[in-house]
Amino acid sequence: MLTPAALTLQHWLSPAFPTGAFAYSHGLEQVIARGEVTDAESFKAWLLDVLCFGSGWQDAVLIALALDEGADFHRVDAFAMALQPTAERLQEASEQGAAFARTVTQITGRALPARLLPVTVAEAAAPLGLPRDLVIAAYLQAFVTNLATIAIRHVPLGQGDGHRVLAQVLTQLPELAQDAAFARLEDLGNSCFGADLAAMEHETKDVRLFRT
Repeated sequence: MLTPAALTLQHWLSPAFPTGAFAYSHGLEQVIARGEVTDAESFKAWLLDVLCFGSGWQDAVLIALALDEGADFHRVDAFAMALQPTAERLQEASEQGAAFARTVTQITGRALPARLLPVTVAEAAAPLGLPRDLVIAAYLQAFVTNLATIAIRHVPLGQGDGHRVLAQVLTQLPELAQDAAFARLEDLGNSCFGADLAAMEHETKDVRLFRT
């Protein structure tokens, strides 16, 4: 059953919030330019890699750590910053986190410091009392939906193929969120080197549609 707390989280992670895909592509722009993502299947493979082995998994674990009772948000944020593989990724997570914190503060009156996005989301969501796997799944749904929006328009995949891929990927989220909910610090890691290299290359481009 949907509760006010769950709907609040859904609102915070909706495209209406200033953390959407309008500015950040997470390196997807570069892999499209390279010709590595050209259709639905190649986009799905890239998206699942990022979700399961890259920053998707990494952010999910960071949220779980930040939702621990008595969590030191500053310490978790420091780990989050240290894990960013490129300057662009750090910029993306920092700017999205600051925008998220600023907007939640304006809505609720609760002053949230600007931290990296997954840590800021966890800190904002902690008083809602929601199960951590629900918070993680909602965060990951927003993450993959933003990237699907970019692929639909920029590959371009079109609405049918783009949403078919998104629907297939969304089926992976409950298990991934459940695994991450019980993860510990030693489970943090990122083995999505192709996406990281694409983000590094994107930093050198003079003309870019997206900031990352």
